Amino acid sequence: MVLTDRQRADLHASIYEYLNSSPPTVRDLSSAASALAAADPECAAPRPPSASSSTTSTTLIEKKWTAVSRLQKRVLELERQLAAAVRHGFQPGEKVAAGSTRRLLPRAGAAVSLAGHSGPVTRVSLHPITTVCASAGEDGSVRLWDHEGEGAYIRTLRGHTGPVNSTAFSPDGTLLASCSSDLSVKLWDMSNYTCARTLRGHDHTISDAVFIPAPAESSGVAGASSLVTASRDCSLKFWDLETGYCTITVTGRHTDWVRCLAARCDGQLVASAGNDRDIHVHVANGANRGASHCILQGHEHVVESVAFLTGPSAAAAGDAARWRRWAQKAGDAADYLASGGRDRTVRLWTTSGGGNCLRVFGDNENWVRGVAVHPSGEHVLSCGDDRSIRVFDIKTDRCLRTIDAAHSHFVSSVAIHWSLPMLVTGGIDQTVRCWRLD
Repeated sequence: MVLTDRQRADLHASIYEYLNSSPPTVRDLSSAASALAAADPECAAPRPPSASSSTTSTTLIEKKWTAVSRLQKRVLELERQLAAAVRHGFQPGEKVAAGSTRRLLPRAGAAVSLAGHSGPVTRVSLHPITTVCASAGEDGSVRLWDHEGEGAYIRTLRGHTGPVNSTAFSPDGTLLASCSSDLSVKLWDMSNYTCARTLRGHDHTISDAVFIPAPAESSGVAGASSLVTASRDCSLKFWDLETGYCTITVTGRHTDWVRCLAARCDGQLVASAGNDRDIHVHVANGANRGASHCILQGHEHVVESVAFLTGPSAAAAGDAARWRRWAQKAGDAADYLASGGRDRTVRLWTTSGGGNCLRVFGDNENWVRGVAVHPSGEHVLSCGDDRSIRVFDIKTDRCLRTIDAAHSHFVSSVAIHWSLPMLVTGGIDQTVRCWRLD
């Protein structure tokens, strides 16, 4: 293991403090502390407390030790769960694949509530492979959390000078995009949490961003082919990820603020919607990229959220063959598009054959802010200003489960993982909440 000079100094200081503070009644380790101080005098020098952490060098060793023990216990627990799942015929990474007999729906009572934003949480998104969640906030920050176990804060990504309206992970999880009212989109390198590139070009607030997966058949395991952004300037822009240049600007289709985007996991289509109430579906890859595929009409008020079936890209699935097996299981559900709006309805669409509305769910008591299609292809989930999370059953056309008072204020966003049993929501109450699925 290679440590930086700062990390080595902190480690030596922590060991010195631990040895020097050991009670003589237990074991006198002061001689060992003196030997360490003789070898490295700096470790015994007074150290000012860190402004960024309340953890002192005296307690650092104990905290790290207990953290390792807790993680080891969690690893053993996950290994037991995985072994049990395999015995019942489930494959790793496909626990909620389409066709599964397990419903894996959220239950009342959040498993974890994560606080840290100083303003409303506008969007939550889940890493396609690991247990990382990203949250965007009106405080201008992007926060990263580990939603596994008891939940843990990872770090804050700062750089925007205005409210952050959306976040999105790339299909392979190497990049995180964040878009803001400061007219910029930032691409964050998830290996070192630094801003790799800033994209500018929109003339007004940037509402949403989504990565377009490269087609599974194009290169085996593929990442993203491009990034699409939506703005209050009524346009969509396609960005080349290697150069950072805008390759296509789509104008003239939306007549008002474009608020939300969704990309189908096969990389073929991207949907956009907003204040003009129409959902436009565009060709996302190939020679006709940016061309109109179909228009879905039916909402009677602003459309706040759209979402295709939650599923893997080829990169998240691990290989093209595995992705094709998932797509074959998904069947017709792979084409599902859900939408939610201020008309208090959740609508389920198909984009085939020119587009068609399959279901209208009208159980919400206020604006619908977020929607997601369950990875099984059997349910649609919603959240909104009635502070609830609702689960709708597609086959029976009814509300199957309602979690009231999911947040203490409006619920602004919902995201469900394609393979892990985890649902995450963000709220105006400045919290991110993680919900177990059973």
